[in-house]
Amino acid sequence: MIVDLHSHYPLHLLAGDPATLDVMLSTSRTSFRDKIRALVLRLANAVGNYPGSGAQPAVTIASLKNSNVRVALSMLYAPFDEMDLEERYGAPPLPRYFPDLLRHITMVEESIAGHENEVAVAHNPAELKAALAANKVVLIHAVEGGFHLGHTEDTVRANVEALAARGVAYITVAHLFWRRIATNAPGVPFLADWVYSTIFPQPSSGLDPLGRAMIRAMVANRILVDVTHMSARSIDDTLKLLDEIDPQGSVPLIATHSACKFDGPQYNISDKHIEAIARRHGVVGLIACEHWMANGFKKPKSFADTVDIMCRHIDRIQQAAGSHEVAAIGSDQDGFIKPTLPGLETPGGYKPLEAALVTRYGEQAAGEICSGNALRVLEYWRGRP
Repeated sequence: MIVDLHSHYPLHLLAGDPATLDVMLSTSRTSFRDKIRALVLRLANAVGNYPGSGAQPAVTIASLKNSNVRVALSMLYAPFDEMDLEERYGAPPLPRYFPDLLRHITMVEESIAGHENEVAVAHNPAELKAALAANKVVLIHAVEGGFHLGHTEDTVRANVEALAARGVAYITVAHLFWRRIATNAPGVPFLADWVYSTIFPQPSSGLDPLGRAMIRAMVANRILVDVTHMSARSIDDTLKLLDEIDPQGSVPLIATHSACKFDGPQYNISDKHIEAIARRHGVVGLIACEHWMANGFKKPKSFADTVDIMCRHIDRIQQAAGSHEVAAIGSDQDGFIKPTLPGLETPGGYKPLEAALVTRYGEQAAGEICSGNALRVLEYWRGRP
């Protein structure tokens, strides 16, 4: 079984792909602006996101059902709000972003209508366990980008509490562009780090006041903190803040869709930060993006190459953490990571990967990597009552 810590299931709903057109375009709650954005997103998906020729998304109910991915952390992300062309670069979030996020939650839950015997949205660990026991595919809401959550500290705190009530399991605090939440690592695969930093300059600081308020609220509401996309300074600030809030180290820290740094780009996570995540009993999910995972290695051309690269990262995490209790899976499929590692273009690719990991590491360690570590961390998540 695979627990995918980072999967862009909602993206094809936002784009109004033909199979889900009724969810996106036929609802009175969808504005004309959102319908235009959906058409733009459909074109972008076809050109630069979906696997193969781009006609079909990777992550759908059908593709999940036909794979060994039984739990998918379903990413809530409003790309046009983050890249708000009406605002100057680095502008703080606007109040209207959060209602957009709430609409996406509703859209995801409406999309499984008619599939309730096979698919469930889990809002807390008890619902997750019950759905798995019933052999259902499980979606769990998660948020990518703290910019969604408001422009004042009071608003951020209230919105984090509202997300906890809707069953959100984690928030990726930083994302692609600095919006006065936390400085981020260059995270656009087709731009070299120096090019990104030239086009999108940031201050030398780490967490901004809104980011600090967000993390405090997440801890108070037992929403997991995801440090993926953060700059090294932001991760350091997050660790320091967590040590202040939780000196016992009981709050897990996660990096849901990352890769080991080796000598690679800033996006990838360092051994020092892997060690810190291990001390907080967290996990590092390995992304399926060729750019981040294969950086510094020979370009992968086959599934065998993919297995070799995955194992190099798993071994590096084991070396830094001291055990196999930290490595996990966080594909980022349908998250504009094209090209993906060969064989991992869709959820179906994780079945042979799991088999290869069992051969390499044995059933116990492979089980931890594929699902056990992620399920352990999700026990911290409180979810809605």
